[in-house]
Amino acid sequence: MATFKIGYFVGSLASGSINRTLANALIKLAPEDLEFTEIPIKDLPLYSYDYDADFPPAGRALKEAVEGSDGILFVSPEYNRSIPGALKNAIDWGSRPWGTNSFARKPTGIIGASPGSIGTAVMQSSMRAVLSFLDAPQLNAPEAYLKFNLADFADDGTVTNQGTADFLRHYMEEYGAFVQRVLAANAPGHIGDPTPDEAKLTR
Repeated sequence: MATFKIGYFVGSLASGSINRTLANALIKLAPEDLEFTEIPIKDLPLYSYDYDADFPPAGRALKEAVEGSDGILFVSPEYNRSIPGALKNAIDWGSRPWGTNSFARKPTGIIGASPGSIGTAVMQSSMRAVLSFLDAPQLNAPEAYLKFNLADFADDGTVTNQGTADFLRHYMEEYGAFVQRVLAANAPGHIGDPTPDEAKLTR
């Protein structure tokens, strides 16, 4: 069975982040053919094009991690109805310098938890606009805006509420299938490759 490498971002820098708890839960519930590695963001300086000529180690490591992943999963809170600053900064690093966008054609998923009733719906809407510009295909359905209830999660990330566990397992199964579909569509010869299939360009 093929294994797909999934790099994941946790959008909160807080040590006790509920979204880190959610990320741990998602990994436990994911299909066995998905292998997860966190892509850290806390050591990144604020992006500036002054760095483009010589990226710092943290910036190079992030780009290498994204490029080495088959798919990317964003697990993030919503700050002020938008993307947390640290996560947006990480995305900016991964997309630069101009012409070296590491997110291009990477299948992505967005999920997040919040104490509020609307979960992270507005953050995810903002994120979809950013990822669309970066040419990163997105799992559009099912959507997952989780109102976090601490009682539903054990300390190790195990989901103790059966309904929540079933929902999150279904999300990860759909994400895994989406990764495989996008990777198949990204086969050499498709439009967007450095040397595309000329026949496809005329359709």
